[in-house]
Amino acid sequence: IHTQYSICEGAIKIDDLAEYCKNNKIKSLGLADTLNLCGALEFSEKLSKVGTQPIIGTQINLKSQNIVGKVTLYAKTEEGYKNLTKLSSLSYLNSNETEDPVCEIEDLIKNNYDLILLTGNYRDFFGKLFQANKIKLFNEFINLLKKNFDDRIYFEIQRHKENEEKNFENFILNNSKTLNIPLIATQEVFYLDKEMYEAHDALRCIGEKSFIDDKNRFRLSNEHFFKTNDDIVKLYSDIPEALENNYNFHLRFNFKPKKSKPILPSISHSENTAEEELFNQASDGLDKRLKNFIIKKNSSKNADQITNDYKQRLQHEINIINSMDYASYFLIVSDYIKWAKKNSIPVGPGRGSGAGSLVAYCLDITDLDPIEYDLIFERFLNPDRISMPDFDIDFCEEKRDQVFEYLKKKYKDGVAHIITFGKLKARMVLRDVGRVLGLSYGHVDRLCKMVPFDPSRPLTLQESIDREPRFKEEVKNNPKVKKLLDLSLRLEGLNRNMATHAAGVVIAGEKLAEQFPLYIDHSSNLILPSTQYDMYSSENAGLVKFDLLGLKTLTVIDKTVKRLKAKNINLNISKINQNDKKIFSLLSTGETTGLFQLESAGMREAIKQMKPNSFDDIIALVALYRPGPMGNIPIYNECKN
Repeated sequence: IHTQYSICEGAIKIDDLAEYCKNNKIKSLGLADTLNLCGALEFSEKLSKVGTQPIIGTQINLKSQNIVGKVTLYAKTEEGYKNLTKLSSLSYLNSNETEDPVCEIEDLIKNNYDLILLTGNYRDFFGKLFQANKIKLFNEFINLLKKNFDDRIYFEIQRHKENEEKNFENFILNNSKTLNIPLIATQEVFYLDKEMYEAHDALRCIGEKSFIDDKNRFRLSNEHFFKTNDDIVKLYSDIPEALENNYNFHLRFNFKPKKSKPILPSISHSENTAEEELFNQASDGLDKRLKNFIIKKNSSKNADQITNDYKQRLQHEINIINSMDYASYFLIVSDYIKWAKKNSIPVGPGRGSGAGSLVAYCLDITDLDPIEYDLIFERFLNPDRISMPDFDIDFCEEKRDQVFEYLKKKYKDGVAHIITFGKLKARMVLRDVGRVLGLSYGHVDRLCKMVPFDPSRPLTLQESIDREPRFKEEVKNNPKVKKLLDLSLRLEGLNRNMATHAAGVVIAGEKLAEQFPLYIDHSSNLILPSTQYDMYSSENAGLVKFDLLGLKTLTVIDKTVKRLKAKNINLNISKINQNDKKIFSLLSTGETTGLFQLESAGMREAIKQMKPNSFDDIIALVALYRPGPMGNIPIYNECKN
């Protein structure tokens, strides 16, 4: 099965596949996405839920001389899956931007334990050797693999009514007995039902950047749909042993990837546990904050009472953090923020629910006193609602890469970005399908603009067609538009390309490449590799995400402070007066371009009407300025003024 994670090749969403398996009582199914394991965990979870046994595999490129082609590998056990993961990661880590990810045959032999190898069809590695008439090399490789894989290698027989298939099949049948390698009947499935053939062909054209009408391009037959049991039995009735091996194949597997608890690197400081270290660092931090900031700000109040209140709150938070096993998480975040500050990399004062944590304030993760602003720790971490803590930390945009370098140096191979997938959304699918159909750019652009643009609630293509009468008019006047919409509706929502979540990193204890499949995005010049699992699967697999956001505002502040220093004006940005009347007069004019979160046209209008005269007013405005609560801004302003 090729799911949508076989980019621009598979046209099967895993949810649809699970539904199909449930309705058709499919016993077991083998995943074999092209060159990645991106969908392995999702495939395993969703198929298991409907009672289908997931068999996890992938196709990996092998290279010999100038021939590059795929073989299919399946993991029998957890040990086998680790080897599969390692090979998939290696194929990317050892490749360069001009070639597809490949493994050497030596890598395959070195990591073959508990893997089952299928030799593929006429378009794959051994098929290409056969077509290039390199029979001697073919036999050498097969004998080498047979020696190492023993009874874990099969010759594949596939029947999709394609031209070169028969010759290769005859060759395989003749060699199967000579080389003592069993046959297995398989089908390469790219889409669920036969009607999807044309849309799938368009999808392949999108990936290949070609046109549907191009006479010279390679086309697959229309036999790559999910065939029924009866169809397969009929198709391979002349080679019963190949059918029998398919039927018994699932009995060789007793593994599937599962969800995992969060995995964090062990943070050991001399003799202390992470919990002891957290308490020590937070207590020391609180003493400094009390001395330098808190008691000075509250000089009219009793210092002992203030100290007591803060210590109680600190102990309360530490108890919750320790009970949820998140001490290491706080120490890791604190470590790279302290490093950044020590190395003159501007760091934001904190935003989001994480600013409600006194522990974070004491560990220098935030520069905001949560008690002063009545912020609630339970908004961030709540024992009744178990979820990973998530600090959104802003760094100077120009120096953020230095923090990634530091993480790489400290955690070596245990750190990576997270993959993301560009999707064929309503406008994108119209543009791509319009291009491969050969429609003019102007015409397709006009159709795309009929799809309403609403990022907060994007409409599907079908919803847009139902709402917009001009679509119906276009369909009536032009049969090509009907074809465009039909194909686009079938392809909408599929993955179109791989990219990287540049702000998010995961940090795990061991060598990541051996635990989780990795990917390298050569187009982005990133310092770190990425996981092949997206954010959802990474979290389920136990990877913990850390957000390191690049913020231009911090860069501007940093450069401004340096320019002032050159004029002998020393400004400490962390000690500025938050009750400066002149600042609030300036804000009330709406001249706020360049100020973080206050610079949009709507926000400038709202701030003019509000006429803020305290920092609390700005807090209220930022909280109200979002879909829904926005309607209350005029009421707030009337009450205030």
